[in-house]
Amino acid sequence: MRTGAPNEGSRLVVDRVPSPLGTLLLVCDGAGRVRALDFGDHESRMLRLLRRHQGARGDTLAEGRAPRAVADALGAYFAGRLDAVDGLRVHTGGTDFQRRVWAALRTIPPGATTSYGRLAAALGRPAAARAVGLANGANPVGIVVPCHRVIGANGALTGYGGGIERKRWLLEHERTGNGALLSAG
Repeated sequence: MRTGAPNEGSRLVVDRVPSPLGTLLLVCDGAGRVRALDFGDHESRMLRLLRRHQGARGDTLAEGRAPRAVADALGAYFAGRLDAVDGLRVHTGGTDFQRRVWAALRTIPPGATTSYGRLAAALGRPAAARAVGLANGANPVGIVVPCHRVIGANGALTGYGGGIERKRWLLEHERTGNGALLSAG
């Protein structure tokens, strides 16, 4: 995962992409890198994360079309080709620790889950489960950086920015590879 702050003059394009879970807000830069991906009913959170992690302001965001390859990869993911988003380039801000967590999330295969504690241990910080949880919650690029694959140590579904029902849907979709699952509503 490539990381770092955007150039001050960077123009970001916000596209609204349909999905079985509702409209997705897809933010890309001129180089075709995904800067943010969130659900349409969570636009304020997405904008807050863009400001916090990348310094993006309202004047750097424009409605437009995401690169076709990015939108097509998301469509393929929802159609059941679960590895379709693996090659998408992501460009985030955040702290070094957050970026390490987000990179580690991309190594969790579709259909698999891990706990905050196991992820912290994998990062060499076994006592940092809470910090991993905070970094997970600050992930600006949902689905592509699959924070939904992190669950509680007891196997319970824990918080998800898009809501627990969407998290449940995404995990079931990945377990079955079924693009025909019903919308979570």
